[in-house]
Amino acid sequence: MIDNLYQALGPDRLAAIVHGFYQRVKTDPILGPMYPEEDFVGAEQRLLGFLTFRLGGPDTYIQQRGHPRLRMRHGPFAIDQAARDRWVELMDASIDQSDLDAESASALKAFLADTATAMMNR
Repeated sequence: MIDNLYQALGPDRLAAIVHGFYQRVKTDPILGPMYPEEDFVGAEQRLLGFLTFRLGGPDTYIQQRGHPRLRMRHGPFAIDQAARDRWVELMDASIDQSDLDAESASALKAFLADTATAMMNR
C-alpha cells in the first residue's frame, strides 16, 4: 500500500498526467462537449489542485475552493455510464503514458475509477 501517492507521483508527473488527460478530452465526442472551450485551462487547474490535495500533497485546493463537494459541482453535467467509462479510459491512457511504477499506477487508477463512479448521476 502506498502511504502518500502524491509523493510517489511527484508534482511534475501528476501535472503531466492531468494535462495529458485534458488534451484527450478536448477532442473527445463524449466528454469534450461538457467543457466550455474557454475553461479547459481552469478545469485542468482545478483537477490538478484537487488531486494534489486528495493524494497527499499541499492543501492549496482547499484553501482556494473550500470542500471539494464533487457531487454538487458535477451535478449540472449528465454523467452516465458511458461518460464515466470514457473519463476513466482517457485518464488511464494518460497514466499509461507516464513512467509511473506499476503499484502507483494501479493505486491511482483505482482511486480515479472509484471517484468517477461516485460522480455518476444518470
